[in-house]
Parts: sequence; C-alpha cells; structure tokens
Amino acid sequence: MSIKLDIPQRGAIELQHAVFDINGTLAVDGVAVPGVAERLKTLSSQISIHLLTAGTHGKLSELEHTLGFPPHVIHRGNEKMRYVQHLGPASVIAFGNGVNDSSMLRLASIGVVILTPEGAAIRTWQTADLLVYGPINALDLLLKPMRLVATLRG
Repeated sequence: MSIKLDIPQRGAIELQHAVFDINGTLAVDGVAVPGVAERLKTLSSQISIHLLTAGTHGKLSELEHTLGFPPHVIHRGNEKMRYVQHLGPASVIAFGNGVNDSSMLRLASIGVVILTPEGAAIRTWQTADLLVYGPINALDLLLKPMRLVATLRG
C-alpha cells in the first residue's frame, strides 16, 4: 500500500504514511472540515493514515467518530518529529500548520503546510515543501498525486 511519485530533479518517492495534525489543518475550532472524512477514508486504501493532536479544543472522541481514525495525543513538536522518525521519514508525507508541526514537516519526505482560518506559523512555512489552502486541497494532492509532481519538480 503506497503512493509512488517520480519527481523530476528530486527522484522517486514511495509514500506509505500520511501524518496529519488535526486542529488547524483537518479541523477548525475542533470541528472537522466537511469533506475531510470521506477523503481520508478513500485515501486509507492507498496509504496509512495517522492523526496527531495536542487536543487543544478537546472534542477528541467527536473528532475520532467524525474522521474515522483514532487520534494520537501528542503535546510537543519533538514528539511529532519522533513519530515521523519511527515510521521512517522517507516514506512519510506530513501535514500541519503550527510551530509544533515544523520539525515533522522538515523531517518527512514531503512536508505540507495547510492554511485554514486558524492561520499557519511562519516557521512552519519555512520548513515545508509546499503550502496549500485548506484540507480538501491538501488531501486532493494525494488523491491526484500528479499535482505533487507538478509543484515539486525541479
């Protein structure tokens, strides 16, 4: 189960894991953005889905029910980085928006900042490979992977 990319001037990448911060990326104010759950479910047949959260807004049981995947509660950025490290960074695409996401985005094979009404930290922008508006566009990068190739080619 993987998504294979061949990015000119970057090389071949085989993504096996998609790691997502929840609040500020897949959810706003603790509520999942409409359309996210359906896309996650579709993607789960191609790539392993991992949801990480510090639980800022609470509502973890509601988010798990809505999104269909159990969230892993992680409070600090270095814990998110270690999570990606454990999976094997070369096979990970990571998504986030906050300062505590910057180290996992830098470490992952592909790091994506998702901009929502919550905003995105400048440090995180600087560590990522690309920036997208909203979680639907971010998830569509994996559902239509030639978008990643087009954006990341050298």
